[in-house]
Amino acid sequence: MTKVLNKYSRHVTQDPTQPAAQAMLHAIGLSSEDLLKPQVGIVSTGFEGNPCNMHLNDLAKAVKKGTNDQDLVGLIFNTIGVSDGISMGTPGMRYSLPSRDVIADSIETVVNAQSYDSLVTIVGCDKNMPGAMIAIGRLNRPAVLVYGGTIAPGCYKDKKLDVVSAFEALGQKIAGTISEEDYEGVVMNACPGAGACGGMYTANTMASAIEAMGISLPYNASNPAGGTEKEEECYRAGQAVRYLLEHDLKPRDIVTKASLENAIRLITILGGSTNAVLHLLAIARAFELELTLDDFTRISADTPYLADLKPSGKYLMEDLHNVGGTPSVLKMMLSEGLLDGSCMTITGKTLEENLADLPALHEGQDIIHPVDQPIKETGHIRILKGNLAPGGAVAKITGKEGEFFEGPARVFDSEFEANDELTAGNVTSGDVVVIRYEGPRGGPGMPEMLKPTAAIMGAGLGKEVALITDGRFSGGTHGFVVGHITPEAQDGGPIALVKDGDLVRIDAKENTIEILVSSEELAQRQKEWQPRPLKKQRGVLYKYSRFVSSASEGCVTDQ
Repeated sequence: MTKVLNKYSRHVTQDPTQPAAQAMLHAIGLSSEDLLKPQVGIVSTGFEGNPCNMHLNDLAKAVKKGTNDQDLVGLIFNTIGVSDGISMGTPGMRYSLPSRDVIADSIETVVNAQSYDSLVTIVGCDKNMPGAMIAIGRLNRPAVLVYGGTIAPGCYKDKKLDVVSAFEALGQKIAGTISEEDYEGVVMNACPGAGACGGMYTANTMASAIEAMGISLPYNASNPAGGTEKEEECYRAGQAVRYLLEHDLKPRDIVTKASLENAIRLITILGGSTNAVLHLLAIARAFELELTLDDFTRISADTPYLADLKPSGKYLMEDLHNVGGTPSVLKMMLSEGLLDGSCMTITGKTLEENLADLPALHEGQDIIHPVDQPIKETGHIRILKGNLAPGGAVAKITGKEGEFFEGPARVFDSEFEANDELTAGNVTSGDVVVIRYEGPRGGPGMPEMLKPTAAIMGAGLGKEVALITDGRFSGGTHGFVVGHITPEAQDGGPIALVKDGDLVRIDAKENTIEILVSSEELAQRQKEWQPRPLKKQRGVLYKYSRFVSSASEGCVTDQ
C-alpha cells in the first residue's frame, strides 16, 4: 500500500517554488490543510441540450461529496458532448465520432495540466464513455467511470416507447401505416426525461462493456438515471477513489486483454451495438493492448446471443435492471464458463469476488434466454471480408433478418441522397442500398445511419432490403445492415466502384461480402476512379479527416 497519495498534485501544492499556484488554489477555497490532500479531477460531460447528459452535473456533485468525505479534494471540471439522437440525419452527426477524441484529449489535457492524482468521469451519451476510457487508458492514474444511467421507458396508448420508436414512426408515416395523431403522440412521449437511450444501444452497450472491464462499480451500467440508486452509486464512486489511491491500483492493472474479452462476450450476449467494435479497438490502443477484428470473430463464434432487448428485441435496459441488472448477467456468464472471473476491478476485488454475493437473474424472467435456448447460437456482430471490404466490415445480424442476402445495388454518394429516395418510397424489396463517401475521412466523421435504417424498418422492409455503408450505424439500428466497410470510398476502396444494378452478396454464415463483378472489371473501374477532395478544408472535421485511421483500426487520431 503506497504512502504517497498525492504523487502528482504535490508538485504544485507542496513545491515552495510554486507560490502562485498555491495562491490560486487558496483563491478557490482550499486551506493549507487541503493542499496536503490528494486531488481528484471529477469530469462531467453534462450539458442541458440532451436528456442523456442533462443530469450529469448534479451527479458530479454527489461524486464530489463522496471524495471529500474520504479526506480527498474533489475538483469538478467539464468537457463536451454531442447528442447522437438530436444530430442524427443532419450535418451535425459528422461531429459525433470526432467528439470522442475531443473528449479524450480534453480530459487528458486537464488532468495532466492540473496535476490531478486521480480521476472520476461522469458520462452519458454514446461517445462520452469511450472518450473517457481512452483518456483513462492514456493517463493511467487511479480512475472510476460513472455512467449517468438509462432513461425510463416512454409510453403511448399502453405501448412502451424509446427514441428509436420516434425514428421508426417516420417510416410508418411515410408508409401510411400510422395516423398523424399517433405519429405526434409517439414523438411527444418517446423520451420522458433524463437518461441515455433505453435499449441496448451504444450508450448502454458501452456502459455494460466498461462494467465488465472492471472500471466502474457493480450495477453502474443498469442503474437507471432516475431514482436514488444512481445518486447513491455516485457517492460510492467518489469514496472508491481513496482505496485506489492507497493501493496505487491503476487502470492498466485492471483493463487487460482478458477483461476486454469479457467485455466483448457480454455485449455479444446482450446484442450490443456495432459501435462497440470501433470503441473497443480504440480503447485497447489507449491501454497499449493488442485487439483486432479477428478477436471479435473468434469470440462471436462461441458466444451465444441471449438478450431479448431492443432494438431487435422488445425489452429495455430498465427492464433488465428490474430482473437483476448487469451483474446478474455477468454472474450467469461466470457459471456458464463465459467469463474470466479472475480479472481485477476498481473495488480491489476480482470480478468473481464482486459477483459472489450479488443476486442471480430473477426466476421466471424472459429477457435473458438460457444458454441452451439462445436467440442465436453465435454472436450477432459479424466481421465480414471479401472483394467489397478487403479491410473488413461489421455486420449486425441477429438472425431475425436472415443470414444471407443478395440483390442489386442502389448506390448513393451520401446519406442525404439515400434519405430522399427512401422518403419518396423509391427503394423496393430486394435492393441493396449502398451509402458511400460517409467513412471517417469521407463523411467526414463516419456518421451513423439510423435515419435510413429506421425508414426501412418503419416501411416494413427490414427483411427485404439490405443496407451497406462505409459509415456506421446507431446502436438503435436493426435489420440487414453492414457498416464500417474498409477501405472507405474516400480512399478508393471497392465500395467506391459499385454501380447501380451490380449484384451484391452478403453471407453472414461464411462472413463474406462480395460484389459479383469480375476482377478484370473491378480493376478497370479502379483505373478510372478519381479521388475526391475532402468535403471540409478547415476546422475540426478537416483535422479529423486528415489524421483519423480506418474503421478497422478504431478510427483513432493519435497514430
